[in-house]
Amino acid sequence: MRWSGRLKMGYFPLPVSEAQRIRKFLLFPDQSCSVLDPCVGDGGAFEAITSGAKAFRYGIELDAYRADQAREHIAHVIQGNTLDVHCPVESLGLLYENTAYDWTLQPSADGRSGRTEHVFLSHTYRWLKPGGVLVLVIPGERLADCGQILASHFRDVRVNRLEAPECVRYKQVVVIGLRRDRRERERLQDSDIARARLQFASLARDFAQLPTLPSEPDAQYNVPPCGPVQLISRGLPLDEIEDLLPQSAAYRQAARILFAEPPGTSGRPLTPLHGGHTALLAVSSMLDGIFGSGNDRHLAAWHSVKVIDKNEQDEDGVVTITERERFSNELTLIYATGGIATLK
Repeated sequence: MRWSGRLKMGYFPLPVSEAQRIRKFLLFPDQSCSVLDPCVGDGGAFEAITSGAKAFRYGIELDAYRADQAREHIAHVIQGNTLDVHCPVESLGLLYENTAYDWTLQPSADGRSGRTEHVFLSHTYRWLKPGGVLVLVIPGERLADCGQILASHFRDVRVNRLEAPECVRYKQVVVIGLRRDRRERERLQDSDIARARLQFASLARDFAQLPTLPSEPDAQYNVPPCGPVQLISRGLPLDEIEDLLPQSAAYRQAARILFAEPPGTSGRPLTPLHGGHTALLAVSSMLDGIFGSGNDRHLAAWHSVKVIDKNEQDEDGVVTITERERFSNELTLIYATGGIATLK
């Protein structure tokens, strides 16, 4: 995942417009049912997908700030890692899952490590009742990673592209299916599973050709009724630990080594600085700081960036391309007014 994605913890929320289209494919019972979003984010998409339903809504969110936002829409939200949460098997009527798009070292229930899409699905699909509805939003190229679970444990599966600009950017598709019961799984032949896996692998290679999700439903999935469930998180309270760490005697002892005071410099140089001196000071953060006043007050941060210069030479119809790497300086300015400028 790119660093921009890691900074927001792999958070790529589903646009509410797409959630509202998915909602049309779901038929909720007159009785109560339990529904879960294991990566609920701010809760906006989950609320739209379950709007109007008589449901017990549950959410799990790793980020503390987004968990607080989700609690404004969802009654029961756990702040923690979904892989540390336990739920009774075959207890949910609907599972809506739009996980982080990343690689993970934490193994799934079948012992595999790899993509988070597969690891999260492997951990949570057992929570669905037989006949329960799975709504899975993933990048189309990851259909093959989830193919074994989808082929073995779900029927009446449909796959559609999503067409909102954010969804096109992240190549998102939606998978909707019903969980098989035990008898249906026992009747499956190995050849049936292998054929379905190959189909998901084929769709992953050519997902851009998938039809988009219709605005009006051509089929509906019945969410089975069920009672409330109890989710238990067995993970460490990382936010509380982070707050308590500075009060630890061991932490204070180690802080002098781990977080040494930055060296300070003062005074005037003995000789005038030439361009090379100034560049070294800039990229070593010696010229960073807050400058200016009023609307011109800004925070300046220098850093070094790699630049590749390309040169093309055409000799007798033969084009030779040479590349030369060099380092340049880049200055980022953040103004008090909220504006950002990058000088290269």
